Amino acid sequence: MHLKGKVAVVTGGSRGIGKEIALRLGAAGAYVYVNYRSRSDAAEATVAEIMAAGGQARAVPFNVADTAGVEAAFAAILAEAGRLDILVNNAGITRDGLLMKMKEADWDDVLAINLKGAFLCMKAVCRPMMKQRSGRIITITSVIGFAGNAGQANYAAAKAGLMGLTRSMARELASRGITVNAVAPGYIDTDMTRDLDETVKEKIRAEIPMGTLGTPADVAGAVMFLVSDDARYVTGQGLHVNGGMYM
Repeated sequence: MHLKGKVAVVTGGSRGIGKEIALRLGAAGAYVYVNYRSRSDAAEATVAEIMAAGGQARAVPFNVADTAGVEAAFAAILAEAGRLDILVNNAGITRDGLLMKMKEADWDDVLAINLKGAFLCMKAVCRPMMKQRSGRIITITSVIGFAGNAGQANYAAAKAGLMGLTRSMARELASRGITVNAVAPGYIDTDMTRDLDETVKEKIRAEIPMGTLGTPADVAGAVMFLVSDDARYVTGQGLHVNGGMYM
């Protein structure tokens, strides 16, 4: 899959799934803008890894939930690169807790980053992509958005909302040659899941027909397909990458 000459933005691209997506896009020839909010060291390490492999990248700090920050960042990217071909909405947080005990701030924070952030970034790229009459928008949702999970009502609501947002935007942008799709990972081996107790991991594995957690590379592979020319006629879809956990 060749992306030479393409410009991509990956939100939350400094670690985990976002990092692997950024690395894969860079390896395929895209110029990758690696977004981060606070971990500049991790973002710069991702950029260095892309460049060491012969790719091109730059770290860009902004909070996806901040309207002015998003608008300024994308304006600067467009001024520098002259175009924008790929947006991967990957930034996300968790603030877990049972709903009856959940703080309103924890609900607001998760919805702001996970759902509003995707809305703001999509809005920022719509006009330039429509002008180009081409573009690929990928949103990283979650198996939790489809199956739900006790203690994650805020996260599940945000991730389910992303699927509705994806389908709506796919309908709005299809006539301009822009595809909008989602990838829904199951349990993936990242820093977040590595911190889980081993008994919890065993319980999770028991619920997965393939019997193992996925890797960030599994998710990045799905993203690579959806941004490629092979997926030119695929839009408004949610691709599940979960080892059969949710069907």
